[in-house]
Amino acid sequence: MTEIRSFADVHTVLERYVPTSRSMSAPYTLERMQKLMTALGNPQNSLKVIHVAGTSGKTSTSYYIAAMLKAAGKKTGLTVSPHIDEVNERLQIDLKPVPEATYCRALTEFIDVVAKTDIKPTYFELLVALAYWYFARQQVDYAVIEVGLGGLLDGTNVVNRTDKVCVITDIGLDHTSVLGKTLPEITSQKAGIIHPHNAVFCYQQGTEVMNVIREVSRQQQAELHEVRNPSAEQLPSNLPLYQQRNWFLAKHVYEYVVQRDNLREINAKDLQKATTVLIPARMEIVKQPGHILVIDGAHNAQKLAALGASLDNDYSGQEIAVLFNLVQSSRLRLRTSLKALVGFTDYLIVTSFETQQDFLRQSMNPRKVVEACHELGFTRVEVIMDPAEAYKALLKRPESVHVVTGSFYLLNHIRPLIFTAKA
Repeated sequence: MTEIRSFADVHTVLERYVPTSRSMSAPYTLERMQKLMTALGNPQNSLKVIHVAGTSGKTSTSYYIAAMLKAAGKKTGLTVSPHIDEVNERLQIDLKPVPEATYCRALTEFIDVVAKTDIKPTYFELLVALAYWYFARQQVDYAVIEVGLGGLLDGTNVVNRTDKVCVITDIGLDHTSVLGKTLPEITSQKAGIIHPHNAVFCYQQGTEVMNVIREVSRQQQAELHEVRNPSAEQLPSNLPLYQQRNWFLAKHVYEYVVQRDNLREINAKDLQKATTVLIPARMEIVKQPGHILVIDGAHNAQKLAALGASLDNDYSGQEIAVLFNLVQSSRLRLRTSLKALVGFTDYLIVTSFETQQDFLRQSMNPRKVVEACHELGFTRVEVIMDPAEAYKALLKRPESVHVVTGSFYLLNHIRPLIFTAKA
């Protein structure tokens, strides 16, 4: 038996499941995950699942749905990815990550169960399967499941229940090397979470996106709910602009589940309380002496534009210094992301990082980021390779607003520095 006693042990064990770069280029398939879930007895099919896909807003929308269900008195499981501070963020009950000792016991038992199957899942597949297995054992009333990548072939897409609720957040161009080069191709992957007779929720989006969602819903005889863009009076003003949108979509999903399952409705006060749930690294505000620090995982042009709009709304006229980088990606993605970024940035610090979450990842070469900035006419930029040193340099900047953004894997390096320093 593999004995796991601490998060340090957890990371040591999970490293064995991190795919190599070469294996990640293999065909994207659900076959191994389906075999694993069958070997486990298909615990996912014992759960009422709310399955959340999309390009932007998946994690926040998942948190808001879980918060509303919790307020209604329902025991709610939540799994999100990637994690920001610690791996137990991927295994939450009622919005609380499972405590370290409990997590270690669960993973110890689960690893031994998996070992008996002779199936070797990837890091992501293992943790998704763990979530389904653990939530079933805990007999949660609902499981809110965030898609990792895409939807159709994502490891989370193994639930075969007609009562699954599908949520598709705003769709844009991202992960084009895997999901497709066009909006219809990407939407087809996201809409792949829709199974026969499911309920589907999404905002009304562009024709290229909606044509695909409508057609997949028709083919699956699914019940499609197209949410109209809300007016300002319908939104909670205490949230950043893009989070208001995520909360409103979550509210529609929650109201549907209340009516369908005859749940206790929560009042306006509880709905408002759901806006205060802590969502790590999503427009997270930290007040520091003389400065405001904003932490936000905006890792594509769509997310960076939304971040810029929220910063302009909340800190109009104030100068902004940014610490930033993305995972290795195409030059086009870097350029479009930087176009959005430099639109609200007065000074930019580019750093580097690497991680073994899900699979091996490295940051863009900071020198190439600087070159791309110069091509866009933005020259107030410097490189500090070590992320801890880069964060120290950011804190010394004179701008009144400091922002750490880009890849969530960068925030995984920086956020612990922030809260260790405040402790």
